Amino acid sequence: MGGCFSKPKPVELKIEVVLPEKERGKEELSAGGKGSPRAYQGNGTARHFHTEERLPAPHPYPGPQDCVEAAVCHVKDLENGQMREVELGWGKVLLVKDNGEYHALGHKCPHYGAPLVKGVLSRGRVRCPWHGACFNISTGDLEDFPGLDSLHKFQVKIEKEKVYIRASKQALQLQRRTKVMAKCISPSAGHSGSTNVLIVGAGAAGLVCAETLRQEGFSDRIVLCTLDRHLPYDRPKLSKSLDAQPEQLALRPKEFFRAYGIEVLTEAQVVTVDVRNKKVVFKDGFKLEYSKLLLAPGSSPKTLSCKGKEVENVFTIRTPEDANRVVRLARGRNAVVVGAGFLGMEVAAYLTEKAHSVSVVELEETPFRKFLGTRVGRALMKMFENNRVKFYMQTEVSELRAQEGKVGSYLSSPLCPNPLPVLGGKARLFTSFHSPQLKEVVLKSSKVLRADVCVVGIGAVPATGFLRQSGISLDSRGFIPVNKMMQTNVPGVFAAGDAVTFPLAWRNNRKVNIPHWQMAHAQGRVAAQNMLAQEAEISTVPYLWTAMFGKSLRYTGYGEGFDDVIIQGDLEELKFVAFYTKGDEVIAVASMNYDPIVSKVAEVLASGRAIRKREVETGDMSWLTGKGS
Repeated sequence: MGGCFSKPKPVELKIEVVLPEKERGKEELSAGGKGSPRAYQGNGTARHFHTEERLPAPHPYPGPQDCVEAAVCHVKDLENGQMREVELGWGKVLLVKDNGEYHALGHKCPHYGAPLVKGVLSRGRVRCPWHGACFNISTGDLEDFPGLDSLHKFQVKIEKEKVYIRASKQALQLQRRTKVMAKCISPSAGHSGSTNVLIVGAGAAGLVCAETLRQEGFSDRIVLCTLDRHLPYDRPKLSKSLDAQPEQLALRPKEFFRAYGIEVLTEAQVVTVDVRNKKVVFKDGFKLEYSKLLLAPGSSPKTLSCKGKEVENVFTIRTPEDANRVVRLARGRNAVVVGAGFLGMEVAAYLTEKAHSVSVVELEETPFRKFLGTRVGRALMKMFENNRVKFYMQTEVSELRAQEGKVGSYLSSPLCPNPLPVLGGKARLFTSFHSPQLKEVVLKSSKVLRADVCVVGIGAVPATGFLRQSGISLDSRGFIPVNKMMQTNVPGVFAAGDAVTFPLAWRNNRKVNIPHWQMAHAQGRVAAQNMLAQEAEISTVPYLWTAMFGKSLRYTGYGEGFDDVIIQGDLEELKFVAFYTKGDEVIAVASMNYDPIVSKVAEVLASGRAIRKREVETGDMSWLTGKGS
């Protein structure tokens, strides 16, 4: 992909800028902390950015002492379409044979470290078995998401019927490669009131858009703004690992943003977008002009509207602070989770080892019913029940009850050590009124659950209220409709992520909303390419996952409206694959303990081939699980 120059045609450069792994995620990312990329005061004046610091880059041309070379196998050891992990002393390498040629790449997926040898080789790329990221075997480049980094590519030579690999020791140990990126050559100090590209929202879509622009040689100003206090972080981890600290979740260290001139404004809320004058206004009054705009605001969690909704210790999980507080409050106490979708079930699973009791309240008859169907939902419910989770199904919350006692409290201070009651009309001093703390969750079924903390996971709505008067089209539910190029109805304004509906190529361009991590990455990339007039279209096959009690469920496709589920394997043992069909066609697949079947199906769907119901009904899946393409 792109070299380091802002020319229309990207320049192929094999010099890689690599971030040493030990540098990742160590930094304190507190908003406004020393050296934070957020450099603005509340009055919206000093928002300039410093780019003098640079990432440590390894020497681009490693000398002989930095390299290792070894014979790893006989030339006939691998068949076409086969992959093997080989050891080079300083680290392992993935050796691939495809169309008679050998390729050597990093062996671990940079996203979460999955062994790629267990993945799927097809159409000149290897797909990760865990979360579906794809890497080109000729270049090591990341071609589909999730994750941000590519693989190292190593030299292969054949001598005397033996296959030799030569690799840099540092690359072997890093196991990831950050693509070459342009630097910003127009720092903001002189014109802080305008930017070339403004990105609203710093989730996966926003970050990938910014990185793609730099990878493609774009060297003008990029400003990324977020409501969050933190630099972009791995939000799907919040509900799976509630103890995680912001610095552990960071997708890039703050030096990265400095080095590539990607300015991040934290705690920055856009309140209006003026498309005629190409300007946005922030809550604090600061105005910023743009040439190109990406809207990636994500969604806002729905909250309970029942009696007592103002009670303390009721949370939606939106930030690391939310997640951390839930764990603290739940330790050794009673937790209630409302909603048995992905977020609710992940939180419930995580809290079982921390809380005294965990209860789940859900309107449907089984967890995940709309997404995974009744049978899979029931099997997962059983796994939770075996881990002491109690379910209250087909009911909802009617009231959140607080602990008995006074809401306000008298204030004592050094000047007034004794609390003052009202005496003869004299004033009394109060602390600020605190909401009373949660004690019980009352259900419509009249059941009363003891609760010290409650987590609400009942869905989300697109966070697009600020666009209502903008002239940018919103549908009746508040989503931003875009075309395949992620363009809105307004020229120069793009949108991506959880807040959009877009045409899903392999489902006859049906307009869908897919609020998942991998899809947000892919849409952010397509938006960036089209800001640069590359005419890219979104074509990725949706891929998502969930993890509970150390077990992962993987899913690919778009299953809305399925009318049948065909299950192969053993549901009770949680070793199964479920095919979701509509009419004669397989539209989605889920699996547990059946890798790499979901990645295999994703590759088949990505190739444009339809999978018929009769092909999966027989139980013979050799057509699908066979190695190679």
